[in-house]
Amino acid sequence: MSLFAIADLHLSLGEDKPMDIFAGWNDYVDRLKSNWNKLITDEDTIVIAGDISWAMKLEETYTDFKFINDLPGRKIFLKGNHDYWWGTKSKMDSFLSANKLDTISILFNNSFQIGDYAVCGTRGWFLESDSQEDIKVLNREVGRLTASIESALKTGKEPVVFLHYPPVFGNVKCNDIFDVLLKYNIKKCYYGHIHGQRNIRSAFEGICDGIDFKLISCDKLSFMPILVR
Repeated sequence: MSLFAIADLHLSLGEDKPMDIFAGWNDYVDRLKSNWNKLITDEDTIVIAGDISWAMKLEETYTDFKFINDLPGRKIFLKGNHDYWWGTKSKMDSFLSANKLDTISILFNNSFQIGDYAVCGTRGWFLESDSQEDIKVLNREVGRLTASIESALKTGKEPVVFLHYPPVFGNVKCNDIFDVLLKYNIKKCYYGHIHGQRNIRSAFEGICDGIDFKLISCDKLSFMPILVR
C-alpha cells in the first residue's frame, strides 16, 4: 500500500475546455491514464491536490469524476482555485455516494490516515494584494489548514501536508501559511498550481526551514503521479 500525489488534472471530459492547446499538454488524458495504470494499484492511495475538473457545477463533474473513479486506487481530493464546483463537504459526499463514485474522498477540514502518514491540507492562498477580501480568504485557509493538521495529529501518524497554492515561490513566502507549517513541525509539503517551464523553474523545491517541498502539478511531473512513500 503506497501513497502517491499529483495536482492540476484540469479535466474537461464533460466540458469544451481542452488543455492540449497548451505546450506539453498534447494527449494528456491518455498519457495520464497510461502512466497511472502502470504505477497505481487498487491498494494504493493518491492525493489530487486541486484543479481537478473545469466543470462549473458539481452535477457537471460526473464525467471527469467517473474517469478518475475508474482508475486504480483510492483518491483524495482537495480544492484548487479553478474547482468552481466545490461546495460543502456534506454536499460533495452526497454527490459521490449517489453516483457510486466510491473510490473518491474529500479532504476539507479533516485528514486521512494512510499507512504511516496522516494526509492533511487545504487549497492555501498566496497573498497578492492587501485587499480585505484577499486577507479574508487567506485567514480562512489558515484556519482550514490548522484544523486539518490538528485532525492529522490525533491519528498519531506523521502529518503530510498537501496544498494547491505554493507556500513559497522563488524567494517569496506566504508567511501566514508557512507559519502554520512551522508551528506544527511539518516535514513534508506537496503543492501544485504552477505551470509552464518558466514558472516551474522559479518554483521552490527542496528543504526550507526543515520542510521538504515538492511541486506536483501535472506538467511538472510529465503526467506521472509521484510516490510519497
